[in-house]
Amino acid sequence: MKTEAVTLDEVDRKLVHALQIDGRAPFRTVGQALGVSENTVARRYRRLRGAGALRVVGTFNGARFGYSAWTIRVRCTPDAAGPLAKALAAREDTSFVHLLSGGTEISFSTQTRGSEESDAPLLHQLPRTGRVTSVSAHLLLNHYALPSHWAGPARLTPEQAALLTPAQAEPRDTALGDGDRALFAALAKDGRASHAELAAATGWSDSTVRRRMDALRAAGALIFLVDIPSAALGFHAEARLWMSVQPAHVTEVATALAGHAEASLVALTTGPTNLLAAVNCRDAQDLSRYLTERVGAHDAIRTMETAPVIRTLKRAGTLLPL
Repeated sequence: MKTEAVTLDEVDRKLVHALQIDGRAPFRTVGQALGVSENTVARRYRRLRGAGALRVVGTFNGARFGYSAWTIRVRCTPDAAGPLAKALAAREDTSFVHLLSGGTEISFSTQTRGSEESDAPLLHQLPRTGRVTSVSAHLLLNHYALPSHWAGPARLTPEQAALLTPAQAEPRDTALGDGDRALFAALAKDGRASHAELAAATGWSDSTVRRRMDALRAAGALIFLVDIPSAALGFHAEARLWMSVQPAHVTEVATALAGHAEASLVALTTGPTNLLAAVNCRDAQDLSRYLTERVGAHDAIRTMETAPVIRTLKRAGTLLPL
Protein backbone atom coordinates (compact mmCIF):
# COMPACT_ATOMS: atom_id res chain seq x y z
CA MET A 1 0.00 0.00 0.00
CA LYS A 2 1.36 3.39 -0.96
CA THR A 3 1.76 5.82 1.93
CA GLU A 4 0.27 9.28 1.46
CA ALA A 5 1.58 12.33 3.26
CA VAL A 6 -0.56 12.86 6.35
CA THR A 7 -0.42 15.21 9.30
CA LEU A 8 -1.40 13.78 12.66
CA ASP A 9 -3.19 16.01 15.14
CA GLU A 10 -3.35 15.31 18.86
CA VAL A 11 -6.36 12.99 18.59
CA ASP A 12 -4.60 10.98 15.87
CA ARG A 13 -1.48 10.67 18.01
CA LYS A 14 -3.50 9.51 20.99
CA LEU A 15 -5.19 6.95 18.75
CA VAL A 16 -1.80 5.61 17.70
CA HIS A 17 -0.74 5.29 21.34
CA ALA A 18 -4.03 3.58 22.22
CA LEU A 19 -3.52 0.98 19.50
CA GLN A 20 0.06 0.44 20.62
CA ILE A 21 -1.33 -0.53 24.03
CA ASP A 22 -3.96 -2.85 22.55
CA GLY A 23 -4.17 -3.17 18.79
CA ARG A 24 -7.57 -4.87 19.00
CA ALA A 25 -9.16 -2.53 21.52
CA PRO A 26 -12.78 -1.76 20.50
CA PHE A 27 -13.22 1.74 19.08
CA ARG A 28 -15.79 2.40 21.81
CA THR A 29 -13.17 1.72 24.49
CA VAL A 30 -10.60 3.84 22.67
CA GLY A 31 -13.12 6.67 22.41
CA GLN A 32 -13.85 6.49 26.14
CA ALA A 33 -10.15 6.69 26.94
CA LEU A 34 -9.57 9.59 24.54
CA GLY A 35 -12.75 11.47 25.47
CA VAL A 36 -14.16 11.38 21.93
CA SER A 37 -16.94 9.44 20.25
CA GLU A 38 -16.63 5.92 18.87
CA ASN A 39 -17.46 7.30 15.41
CA THR A 40 -14.63 9.82 15.65
CA VAL A 41 -12.14 7.07 16.49
CA ALA A 42 -13.39 4.83 13.67
CA ARG A 43 -13.29 7.70 11.16
CA ARG A 44 -9.74 8.72 12.19
CA TYR A 45 -8.50 5.14 11.97
CA ARG A 46 -10.04 4.56 8.53
CA ARG A 47 -8.49 7.79 7.25
CA LEU A 48 -5.01 6.92 8.47
CA ARG A 49 -5.23 3.31 7.33
CA GLY A 50 -6.59 4.34 3.93
CA ALA A 51 -3.62 6.67 3.51
CA GLY A 52 -1.25 3.80 4.30
CA ALA A 53 0.04 5.68 7.34
CA LEU A 54 -1.23 3.36 10.07
CA ARG A 55 -2.17 -0.27 10.43
CA VAL A 56 -2.28 -2.90 13.12
CA VAL A 57 -0.38 -6.11 12.45
CA GLY A 58 -0.88 -9.42 14.21
CA THR A 59 2.39 -11.32 14.26
CA PHE A 60 3.80 -14.61 15.51
CA ASN A 61 6.02 -14.40 18.58
CA GLY A 62 8.28 -17.35 17.87
CA ALA A 63 10.20 -16.90 21.12
CA ARG A 64 7.32 -18.61 22.91
CA PHE A 65 8.05 -21.75 20.88
CA GLY A 66 11.82 -21.73 20.97
CA TYR A 67 12.34 -19.78 17.75
CA SER A 68 15.37 -17.51 17.49
CA ALA A 69 15.36 -13.91 16.28
CA TRP A 70 18.02 -12.66 13.86
CA THR A 71 19.08 -9.40 12.29
CA ILE A 72 20.75 -9.84 8.91
CA ARG A 73 23.07 -7.30 7.28
CA VAL A 74 23.62 -7.49 3.53
CA ARG A 75 26.16 -5.20 1.89
CA CYS A 76 25.91 -4.82 -1.87
CA THR A 77 26.46 -2.48 -4.77
CA PRO A 78 24.02 0.44 -5.07
CA ASP A 79 22.38 -0.95 -8.21
CA ALA A 80 21.57 -4.25 -6.42
CA ALA A 81 20.35 -2.89 -3.07
CA GLY A 82 16.93 -1.61 -4.12
CA PRO A 83 15.71 -4.70 -6.01
CA LEU A 84 17.07 -7.07 -3.35
CA ALA A 85 15.48 -5.09 -0.51
CA LYS A 86 12.15 -5.10 -2.36
CA ALA A 87 12.35 -8.87 -2.83
CA LEU A 88 13.16 -9.38 0.85
CA ALA A 89 10.26 -7.17 1.94
CA ALA A 90 7.86 -9.29 -0.13
CA ARG A 91 8.73 -12.43 1.83
CA GLU A 92 6.51 -13.64 4.64
CA ASP A 93 9.46 -14.49 6.90
CA THR A 94 10.96 -10.99 7.14
CA SER A 95 10.25 -7.78 9.00
CA PHE A 96 11.87 -4.36 9.45
CA VAL A 97 13.53 -4.28 6.03
CA HIS A 98 15.63 -1.11 5.67
CA LEU A 99 18.05 0.39 3.19
CA LEU A 100 20.99 1.82 5.12
CA SER A 101 24.23 3.70 4.63
CA GLY A 102 23.66 5.54 1.40
CA GLY A 103 21.80 2.65 -0.18
CA THR A 104 24.65 0.13 -0.08
CA GLU A 105 23.42 -1.96 2.85
CA ILE A 106 20.21 -3.76 3.74
CA SER A 107 19.17 -4.86 7.20
CA PHE A 108 16.19 -7.03 8.01
CA SER A 109 14.83 -9.29 10.73
CA THR A 110 13.75 -12.91 10.60
CA GLN A 111 13.24 -15.83 12.95
CA THR A 112 14.18 -19.50 12.76
CA ARG A 113 13.36 -22.69 14.60
CA GLY A 114 16.93 -23.00 15.94
CA SER A 115 19.84 -20.80 16.95
CA GLU A 116 22.31 -21.86 14.24
CA GLU A 117 22.85 -20.10 10.93
CA SER A 118 22.15 -23.42 9.23
CA ASP A 119 18.60 -23.16 10.61
CA ALA A 120 18.00 -20.02 8.52
CA PRO A 121 17.26 -21.16 4.95
CA LEU A 122 16.82 -17.55 3.91
CA LEU A 123 20.56 -16.98 4.34
CA HIS A 124 21.28 -19.63 1.75
CA GLN A 125 18.76 -18.16 -0.68
CA LEU A 126 20.44 -14.74 -0.86
CA PRO A 127 22.11 -14.24 -4.23
CA ARG A 128 25.80 -15.09 -4.31
CA THR A 129 26.95 -12.61 -6.90
CA GLY A 130 29.59 -9.93 -7.15
CA ARG A 131 26.91 -7.37 -6.43
CA VAL A 132 26.38 -8.79 -2.92
CA THR A 133 29.68 -8.07 -1.20
CA SER A 134 28.97 -9.50 2.27
CA VAL A 135 26.29 -11.09 4.42
CA SER A 136 26.39 -11.27 8.22
CA ALA A 137 23.83 -12.81 10.56
CA HIS A 138 23.43 -11.62 14.15
CA LEU A 139 21.52 -13.77 16.61
CA LEU A 140 19.58 -11.65 19.11
CA LEU A 141 20.46 -13.12 22.49
CA ASN A 142 18.46 -10.80 24.72
CA HIS A 143 16.10 -7.85 24.26
CA TYR A 144 16.18 -4.79 26.48
CA ALA A 145 13.76 -2.69 24.39
CA LEU A 146 11.28 -3.73 21.69
CA PRO A 147 9.33 -1.75 19.05
CA SER A 148 6.03 -2.78 20.66
CA HIS A 149 6.91 -0.65 23.70
CA TRP A 150 8.69 2.25 21.98
CA ALA A 151 7.98 5.51 23.82
CA GLY A 152 7.78 7.57 20.60
CA PRO A 153 3.98 7.29 20.18
CA ALA A 154 3.26 7.95 23.88
CA ARG A 155 0.55 10.59 24.35
CA LEU A 156 -1.91 9.18 26.88
CA THR A 157 -1.91 9.76 30.61
CA PRO A 158 -1.40 6.75 32.89
CA GLU A 159 -5.12 6.83 33.67
CA GLN A 160 -6.06 6.75 29.98
CA ALA A 161 -3.55 3.98 29.29
CA ALA A 162 -4.98 1.92 32.14
CA LEU A 163 -8.42 1.94 30.48
CA LEU A 164 -6.90 0.31 27.40
CA THR A 165 -4.44 -2.12 28.95
CA PRO A 166 -5.73 -5.66 28.43
CA ALA A 167 -6.39 -7.69 31.53
CA GLN A 168 -3.51 -10.00 32.35
CA ALA A 169 -4.56 -13.42 31.15
CA GLU A 170 -3.37 -16.47 33.01
CA PRO A 171 -0.24 -17.64 31.12
CA ARG A 172 -0.75 -21.01 29.52
CA ASP A 173 0.91 -23.25 27.03
CA THR A 174 -0.62 -23.98 23.67
CA ALA A 175 0.50 -25.95 20.64
CA LEU A 176 0.28 -24.57 17.13
CA GLY A 177 -2.44 -26.18 15.03
CA ASP A 178 -2.98 -26.66 11.31
CA GLY A 179 -5.29 -23.65 10.99
CA ASP A 180 -3.08 -21.22 12.90
CA ARG A 181 -0.97 -20.33 9.88
CA ALA A 182 -4.04 -19.08 8.02
CA LEU A 183 -5.08 -17.09 11.08
CA PHE A 184 -1.65 -15.47 11.42
CA ALA A 185 -1.59 -14.72 7.67
CA ALA A 186 -4.94 -12.92 7.87
CA LEU A 187 -3.94 -10.95 10.96
CA ALA A 188 -0.66 -9.96 9.31
CA LYS A 189 -2.69 -8.23 6.60
CA ASP A 190 -5.08 -6.61 9.04
CA GLY A 191 -4.68 -7.04 12.76
CA ARG A 192 -8.12 -5.52 13.30
CA ALA A 193 -9.93 -7.85 10.91
CA SER A 194 -13.34 -8.83 12.24
CA HIS A 195 -14.06 -12.27 13.60
CA ALA A 196 -16.27 -12.89 10.55
CA GLU A 197 -13.40 -11.99 8.20
CA LEU A 198 -11.01 -14.21 10.12
CA ALA A 199 -13.53 -17.04 10.07
CA ALA A 200 -13.72 -16.78 6.29
CA ALA A 201 -9.92 -16.87 6.05
CA THR A 202 -9.53 -19.90 8.32
CA GLY A 203 -12.68 -21.89 7.65
CA TRP A 204 -13.51 -21.75 11.36
CA SER A 205 -16.61 -20.40 13.05
CA ASP A 206 -16.62 -16.94 14.61
CA SER A 207 -16.62 -18.44 18.09
CA THR A 208 -13.67 -20.72 17.26
CA VAL A 209 -11.71 -17.74 15.94
CA ARG A 210 -12.41 -15.79 19.10
CA ARG A 211 -11.39 -18.64 21.39
CA ARG A 212 -8.24 -19.38 19.39
CA MET A 213 -7.10 -15.76 19.37
CA ASP A 214 -7.68 -15.54 23.12
CA ALA A 215 -5.61 -18.69 23.64
CA LEU A 216 -2.75 -17.52 21.42
CA ARG A 217 -2.64 -14.09 23.08
CA ALA A 218 -2.70 -15.65 26.55
CA ALA A 219 0.21 -17.89 25.53
CA GLY A 220 2.14 -14.88 24.25
CA ALA A 221 2.27 -16.43 20.77
CA LEU A 222 0.16 -13.72 19.12
CA ILE A 223 1.10 -10.08 19.56
CA PHE A 224 -0.24 -6.95 17.88
CA LEU A 225 2.04 -4.18 16.66
CA VAL A 226 1.27 -0.69 15.41
CA ASP A 227 2.83 -0.17 12.00
CA ILE A 228 3.42 3.54 11.39
CA PRO A 229 6.32 5.47 9.82
CA SER A 230 8.32 7.16 12.54
CA ALA A 231 8.36 10.30 10.37
CA ALA A 232 4.59 10.56 10.83
CA LEU A 233 5.28 10.97 14.54
CA GLY A 234 7.90 13.65 13.91
CA PHE A 235 11.02 11.44 13.93
CA HIS A 236 12.82 12.08 10.64
CA ALA A 237 16.25 10.64 11.46
CA GLU A 238 16.44 6.88 12.02
CA ALA A 239 19.61 4.90 12.50
CA ARG A 240 20.94 1.50 13.49
CA LEU A 241 23.77 1.52 16.00
CA TRP A 242 26.18 -1.42 16.08
CA MET A 243 28.23 -1.19 19.26
CA SER A 244 31.07 -3.12 20.80
CA VAL A 245 30.69 -2.85 24.57
CA GLN A 246 32.92 -4.21 27.28
CA PRO A 247 31.25 -7.50 28.27
CA ALA A 248 31.27 -6.68 31.98
CA HIS A 249 29.24 -3.52 31.28
CA VAL A 250 26.99 -4.57 28.40
CA THR A 251 23.90 -5.06 30.60
CA GLU A 252 24.45 -1.68 32.22
CA VAL A 253 24.75 0.09 28.86
CA ALA A 254 21.87 -1.82 27.28
CA THR A 255 19.57 -1.02 30.21
CA ALA A 256 20.49 2.66 30.02
CA LEU A 257 19.82 2.82 26.26
CA ALA A 258 16.51 1.00 26.70
CA GLY A 259 15.41 3.84 28.97
CA HIS A 260 15.92 6.41 26.21
CA ALA A 261 12.77 7.59 24.43
CA GLU A 262 14.74 7.51 21.16
CA ALA A 263 15.41 3.75 21.31
CA SER A 264 12.82 1.41 19.79
CA LEU A 265 15.08 -1.65 19.92
CA VAL A 266 18.03 -2.58 22.11
CA ALA A 267 19.39 -6.12 21.87
CA LEU A 268 22.44 -8.15 22.80
CA THR A 269 23.75 -9.92 19.70
CA THR A 270 26.35 -12.30 18.42
CA GLY A 271 28.90 -11.12 15.87
CA PRO A 272 31.80 -8.65 15.75
CA THR A 273 29.69 -6.20 17.78
CA ASN A 274 27.59 -7.21 20.75
CA LEU A 275 24.90 -4.55 21.13
CA LEU A 276 22.37 -3.35 18.54
CA ALA A 277 20.09 -0.34 18.92
CA ALA A 278 17.47 1.18 16.63
CA VAL A 279 17.02 4.88 17.36
CA ASN A 280 14.60 7.52 16.17
CA CYS A 281 15.46 11.22 16.40
CA ARG A 282 13.73 14.42 15.30
CA ASP A 283 16.38 15.37 12.73
CA ALA A 284 20.08 14.99 11.94
CA GLN A 285 21.09 17.54 14.57
CA ASP A 286 19.05 15.73 17.18
CA LEU A 287 20.70 12.45 16.17
CA SER A 288 24.11 14.07 16.47
CA ARG A 289 23.36 15.28 19.99
CA TYR A 290 21.98 11.92 20.96
CA LEU A 291 25.06 10.05 19.77
CA THR A 292 27.60 12.41 21.27
CA GLU A 293 25.92 13.46 24.51
CA ARG A 294 23.88 10.42 25.55
CA VAL A 295 25.33 7.35 23.91
CA GLY A 296 28.83 8.79 23.97
CA ALA A 297 28.61 9.27 27.73
CA HIS A 298 29.12 5.52 28.22
CA ASP A 299 32.86 4.84 28.41
CA ALA A 300 32.25 1.10 28.18
CA ILE A 301 31.30 1.48 24.49
CA ARG A 302 34.57 0.75 22.72
CA THR A 303 33.41 1.21 19.12
CA MET A 304 30.18 2.26 17.43
CA GLU A 305 29.04 2.11 13.81
CA THR A 306 26.11 4.34 12.90
CA ALA A 307 24.06 3.29 9.86
CA PRO A 308 21.35 5.82 8.94
CA VAL A 309 18.08 4.47 7.56
CA ILE A 310 17.69 5.78 4.02
CA ARG A 311 14.45 3.99 3.17
CA THR A 312 12.11 1.60 4.96
CA LEU A 313 10.47 -1.03 2.78
CA LYS A 314 8.80 -2.99 5.55
CA ARG A 315 8.23 -2.46 9.23
CA ALA A 316 6.17 -4.88 11.33
CA GLY A 317 6.09 -7.98 9.16
CA THR A 318 4.27 -11.24 8.79
CA LEU A 319 6.71 -13.60 10.50
CA LEU A 320 4.43 -16.62 10.13
CA PRO A 321 5.15 -19.87 11.97
CA LEU A 322 7.14 -22.19 9.72
